[in-house]
Amino acid sequence: MDVNVRSGDSLWYYSQLFNVPLTFIIDSNPGVDPSALAIGQTVRIPGYRSEPYTIEAGDTFWKIASSRRISMDSLALLNQNVNPQNMPIGLLIQVPSRVTSRIVNGNQSYDSTVLNSDLNGLLALYPFVRSESIGQSVMGKDLIELQIGKGPKVVHWNGSFHANEWITTAVIMQFLNDYLLALTNGETIRGLDVGPFYEEVTLSIVPMVDPDGVDLVLDGPPQGPFGEQALQINNGNMAFSGWKANIRGVDLNNQYPANWEIEAERKPKEPSPRDFPGYQPLTEPEAIAMAELAQERQFEKMLAFHTQGEVIYWGYEGLEPPQSLVIVNEFERVSGYQPIRNVYSFAGYKDWFILVYRKPGFTVELGRGVNPLPLSQFDEIYQETIGIFLASLYM
Repeated sequence: MDVNVRSGDSLWYYSQLFNVPLTFIIDSNPGVDPSALAIGQTVRIPGYRSEPYTIEAGDTFWKIASSRRISMDSLALLNQNVNPQNMPIGLLIQVPSRVTSRIVNGNQSYDSTVLNSDLNGLLALYPFVRSESIGQSVMGKDLIELQIGKGPKVVHWNGSFHANEWITTAVIMQFLNDYLLALTNGETIRGLDVGPFYEEVTLSIVPMVDPDGVDLVLDGPPQGPFGEQALQINNGNMAFSGWKANIRGVDLNNQYPANWEIEAERKPKEPSPRDFPGYQPLTEPEAIAMAELAQERQFEKMLAFHTQGEVIYWGYEGLEPPQSLVIVNEFERVSGYQPIRNVYSFAGYKDWFILVYRKPGFTVELGRGVNPLPLSQFDEIYQETIGIFLASLYM
């Protein structure tokens, strides 16, 4: 919600007026000098939207404010050109409305169009969230990273490395919405006060690593050469539910130089709906972008969300640090997911992250069944996963 500065206003006053922590207002207005506000300057108030209201007979600012449990001055701030002593019936004014419910519905087919719509909605409501394109997919779709918080501890989550595991993006986005609601409304999640995390943690999220692949699975092959190539790789079959790869038939989670040669020897030797590791490591723009992001951000810990199995893979060749065991045990406690240290599978993002940085990395396999998991599992998966999201912030 945007407001225009009046004489005597301050960001601190707005934080009191709207009951929003000052740090969120400051961070929502990075180009604004809090000590030198100019009359008429626009300031963004996170966690609020303005709603139109039509004046009825007997309405006053006091009556409207009382019925909505808001301050009269918040009405005056949003309606500076309105004379509260002379409001004719039918006059349209703006009323501040605190956002207290989700705008993200993860329980739906969650392609890149839905993702981008939800991202735009969240960024408008919570402008302290930072958004950056870290690269582009094969088809030129932006690979979006979100950052929340400003603490020295950088925690990273990602989803949809595999196309038919798109439900991971939906789970991440719904929790992100709940996290932002709790921050701006002073609420807890599972009894945990999440407010301190904003100052202690910088949360990095890439919700959809493989947008081309996700759209292929959910929406079918696109028009043009990319769709034609995908159909050829899929043997002309228009059903893409078993497709894990990017649009070029490369499995992005087999693209990393961590025993890549073992995967190349035993996996498909040419583009395939799943498991082809590429002709060499790090050939695909999506995989390259994620490797460069890890180098730039220097994550303290990394969680890659996949499906399925209700297990958490947490080791790689004994190179994981001792704290990984402590963390994964907490993940197990809060979710019931089984920790598995090693598995005969290589060249994944988690493997490479542990190999290069020797920091805690985890592959979290959500749900059970056959990919893509049905949306009937969404609510159960979400409730199981909340504890892992929270534990990744406090551990």
